[in-house]
Parts: sequence; structure tokens; C-alpha cells
Amino acid sequence: MAFTLNCYPVVYRAKYTKQGGWTEEFLEKPHRAPEEEAKLSPADAAALSDSRNFYSDMPLVNYTTQYGLGCFEGVKALPQKDGGIAVFRPQENAKRFYNSMEGLCMPPFPKDMFVKALIETVRRNVELGFRPRYKTEWEAESFVNADSIYIRPFTYAEGGIGVNLSFEPWVLMVCTPVSAYFAEGRSDALVTEKIRATPKGTGWIKADSNYVIAALAKHEAAEQGYLECVFLDSQHRTYVEEGSSCNIFFYLKSGELVTPELGDTILPGITRLSLIELARDRGITVLERKISIDEALSETVECFVSGTAAGATPISSLTFRGKKTSFAYPGELASALQKTLKGIQYGALPDTKGWMTGLAG
Repeated sequence: MAFTLNCYPVVYRAKYTKQGGWTEEFLEKPHRAPEEEAKLSPADAAALSDSRNFYSDMPLVNYTTQYGLGCFEGVKALPQKDGGIAVFRPQENAKRFYNSMEGLCMPPFPKDMFVKALIETVRRNVELGFRPRYKTEWEAESFVNADSIYIRPFTYAEGGIGVNLSFEPWVLMVCTPVSAYFAEGRSDALVTEKIRATPKGTGWIKADSNYVIAALAKHEAAEQGYLECVFLDSQHRTYVEEGSSCNIFFYLKSGELVTPELGDTILPGITRLSLIELARDRGITVLERKISIDEALSETVECFVSGTAAGATPISSLTFRGKKTSFAYPGELASALQKTLKGIQYGALPDTKGWMTGLAG
């Protein structure tokens, strides 16, 4: 079970108006007890899921549905070894969501309101019994296939049909169950010819529209048997930027760990930020700089991608213009970073970073 459109019943919704600012509400969509829902027929389960995913009081024709004008976040709440639930670095998501909305010329959603609403949305769903439970067997595989709650905050524009900006958007937060993002087995990647982002564009924003090219490129790679695709820069077609929905790291023969430097074409990933810190804790020299595809292919010992869903997922090979280059798989560094990251997230290791926020706030 990777992503699934099986939304939990409690949804957060806020609306901005120029006259009154932000107003908030929690919606409780149709549901039964979780154990009852688990016994529903596929048809009944689909009907219940659909009923949670439709909103009759929001405009169909608007700047989001017509032009992809919107942004979103991906946050995880994870079952803890002590039986609780905790959210991973929601303050960082709040900052990025604020910056994304501001970058799209929307009234930005206040960061403190974001964190409070997200924690409360998870808490209300957990109180209804919608939550995963910690399993000790996850520890043996470094939580690769462990369950969690995926929280999707996103914007939705007011009604409109002409090309325009959103000045009175909604912000919604929904929760869904999720486990491993990538399928098990070797994870080969393909360098795509498609262009994800251009300078002075929206590549640094977690914008809806950015993921159209990503979806097309990943589908194209999947049809050729690859798990993931990797984008090069648009100007020189020389420098590695990121994957379809993740940042990328190269552990070089020199012992340095390199990840492409942030700019206006690369998304500032929160898992990326966390792995940089964890690698430095291990005494690894981490460099945020440009890295050419030629250097990456000739000097890399290990390659891995990072993201909210991906964690630190090793890449077994990278194919560029028909030539396949293989890496150590699974690499020792990627495995160690994944074990530490997931251990902190699931409460199996002490959270010395202060990254986890419990439902009590």
C-alpha cells in the first residue's frame, strides 16, 4: 500500500477573504468504525471513500482546476514505539507552504496556524480510531515498509475562468494511510530528456503545475522498466537537479556526499535537509553544489533519492543516453541514514534533534 485515496474522515478547511482574513473549520465526513470499514465490500468501500473526497460547496471552475494554480505539502505522522503518534518536522512544512503561497502571489497561510491545524486534524482522526499501530517487525527492515499517516495540506482557488491569480483561496488538510512509496526490488533510474523547471520559474515552489512534467517523465521511464527518472538542468542539459518527486544525493569516491545546490529550479526538500544533518553527524563531508551528469556517473559509489514518501531510497543504477552505470546497492551510507532517519521518526531511536511533534503539541 503506497499512496491510496482512502481519506480519513476529519478534514481541515480554512478560507481567506480580503475582509475577514482566515476562517477555520473541521469537517467530519461520512465514516464507520475502522474495523467496520475494513469489512466492507470493495464497492461499498469505494463509495464511502468517494463520499469523503467530494465537496459540493466549492467551485469546480477555478484557477486551480483550469490552470494548475495551487501548491501543496506532504507531511507524515508516524506511530511511535511507545504507542503514540508524532508528526515529523511540521514547522519546516509550514515555512515551505508559506513560501509557496507567497511565491504564487496568494495570501500566505500563517505558519503557526498551519502547525496547529495539522496536529489537530491528525488528533481528531486518531480519536476516531483512524491510525496505524507500531509493529516491532518493522525494525528488522529499518521501517522500509512501515505504515504511517500521510497528511496533504493544499490550496484551492476561488471560482474563476480567466487567467488570473488566487486572492481568496482555501487551504485544506486531508489524511490518508500510506506505507512504502517505491516498490521493492532494484531501483534503476533513467535520465529523462524532459525539463522539469527553468530559471526564474516555479521549480522552487511545491506547485501543482510542476508535477505534470514529473508524472509524464516518470510514466515514460516506467514504461521502459525504470523505477525513477532524473532531471537535468534546462540551460546546459549538463547538471543533475532532482528526481520526479524527490531530491537526489551522490556519495563520491572521494568520501564526499554531494547534493545539487538549491536555487529557483530545485525544491528545498525537508527530508533532504534532515539527511544532510544526519550525514554530517556521521562525519561525512556534505557539499551542496552543482554536479554534472558526467561527474555523477564516473565518481559515484552510492546514489539515493530523498523525500517525505521516499525517505532515503537507494538507486541501483542510472542510465544516460543508453549507457547504464551501476552503484553499490543497497549502499552502506544510504542504509545507515535511512535506519537513523526512520528510527527517529518511529520513536525507536531518541529524538535528539527535536524533530518530532506529538499530538499534544
